[in-house]
Amino acid sequence: MLWTCVLLPSLPLEIYTRGQVQDDARPFAVTTGGHYPRIVAADLRARAAGVREAQLVSAALALAPDLVLRERDPAQERAALAAVATWTTQFTPTVALAGTEAIVADIAGSLRLFGGLRTLLRRLQQGLQGLGYAASMTCAPTPLGALLLARAGEPVIVTDPEALDARLAPLPLALLQPSPEALATLEAAGITTFGAACRLPRDALARRVGHAFVALLDRARGHVPDPQPRFVPPSRYQGRLDLPAPVADVEALAFAVNRLVHEMTGWLLGRALGVSAMTLTLAHERYIGVRTGIPATVVRFAIAAPAREPAHLIAVLRERLARVELPAPVESVGLASEVTAPLAGRNLGLLPDDDVVPAVPLLDRLRARLGEHAVMRVAPFAEHRPERAWTSAPDAPAPAHAARAGGQANAMPAGPRPTWLLSEPQSLAATFETTPWVLRDGPERIESGWWDGGDVRRDYYVAQSPHGETLWIYRDSRYGDDGEWFLHGVFA
Repeated sequence: MLWTCVLLPSLPLEIYTRGQVQDDARPFAVTTGGHYPRIVAADLRARAAGVREAQLVSAALALAPDLVLRERDPAQERAALAAVATWTTQFTPTVALAGTEAIVADIAGSLRLFGGLRTLLRRLQQGLQGLGYAASMTCAPTPLGALLLARAGEPVIVTDPEALDARLAPLPLALLQPSPEALATLEAAGITTFGAACRLPRDALARRVGHAFVALLDRARGHVPDPQPRFVPPSRYQGRLDLPAPVADVEALAFAVNRLVHEMTGWLLGRALGVSAMTLTLAHERYIGVRTGIPATVVRFAIAAPAREPAHLIAVLRERLARVELPAPVESVGLASEVTAPLAGRNLGLLPDDDVVPAVPLLDRLRARLGEHAVMRVAPFAEHRPERAWTSAPDAPAPAHAARAGGQANAMPAGPRPTWLLSEPQSLAATFETTPWVLRDGPERIESGWWDGGDVRRDYYVAQSPHGETLWIYRDSRYGDDGEWFLHGVFA
């Protein structure tokens, strides 16, 4: 096995800052709660102004008066870590949470698929940067070993189990996060590193600090199995991104939406799905929601066919987002999958151009720009009368006359049907009297509608006009077999 650890040391800060373009951001910091809050983490702008961890907020504001402050949110940190684990399942199904700031993943079975270890790690690193996380990554034959190396800040790759002990030996024991009592006992005896603890007699060490600590040493070195509880991705994607400060410009929200889309496409790839309907939720400031009764602007939209290409989804979202009018500034952005379907991956291409991502379909762009109900598709409907044998799909309800028909409208007729029907049948009485027509196929009797007042009794023919056109005509037989002739459709 070969495990990689993805450590997110700035997670309390990044759950806020990854939703804002860095060029437009003010200095930002995360604080503790309580009467005397202190700085938990600060971004580069705040650190350049002298803001440091554990500093009183009052002192930080004296150094950076325009500093934006948000209180630490452990629940959002856990949700963000789970989202990273979900995104990572596109590379391997064996992913596990490791503490509150890291995940571990067994990538041994994925190396050939992604072109080797270096290529896979590069894709992981670039993908995490695209999500807005500054990750520290390591590799080791054991999950705990990879986690210890990441906590030590050593971005190393250890593939040989025999070399793992030497890499772990100089690491501080505190990185194992043992019980405070065990750590204090060992420090009192001068044992502060991983290697020094491993050199102690095992039985004596277990008597003094407990068998659990000895088991930690053995699991990190690979001397005993270390099964990891596999992370199970959610059955529905629901991503949320808090913003450092309220945003009133729709264009400024596009950056945050892009990151949520990349997060969702990782979930789709891991589950071999495509999404065809999504919901974008723009949550407003709480006091404005209470005052206006609009806590969030919800934008629902669909695409023509299941998809998971980020460029495709982002293009549709940008078109749709450009039409949104915000009643108030936005504090957080949420994206959720509503309708998904299995979607197989694309085969690798033989030629370089074979891997080019297809352009966004015109239908999706039109629906995003004009609205969900402005562009519809025509679908067949089980009704014998041709002018009623269609409906708009997917959002329009079935026609009212179909509901009244009940069980009378069964399977559609098997006769020839033109793709173009006239809005109103056109009388052919004058034409039939002056020029000859050729009846090629028919008659097909359609007799229906007696239950709803739309009674028809027609004999349809496929006919050739004097000008050589192939048309669909019928004789109205409600008043006898010598009824009037009408033109109803044109064949392509």
